Amino acid sequence: MSGAVAEFERALIKERQLEGIRNAQKKGTRFGAKAKLTDEQVAEIKERIAQGEQKKVLAAEYGVSRQTLYTALSR
Repeated sequence: MSGAVAEFERALIKERQLEGIRNAQKKGTRFGAKAKLTDEQVAEIKERIAQGEQKKVLAAEYGVSRQTLYTALSR
C-alpha cells in the first residue's frame, strides 16, 4: 500500500517539476551548458580546415577538445 502512495507522490513531483521547467522556458531561461565556440569561430574554423589546417591544432588554439570541435562543425 505504501509503495503505491510513494509512486503517486513521485508522479506528482515529476509533473510539478516539468511544469516549472516549461514555465521557465516560456520566460526565456535556457538550460544546459553554454556553447564553447561562437558561430563566427565555427565559420572561421571551417574556412581554415578547407585551407588544410589540422583539426587538432585548431582545437588547441581555440582551447577546446577535438570532440567539441567536431560537434560544433556538425551543427
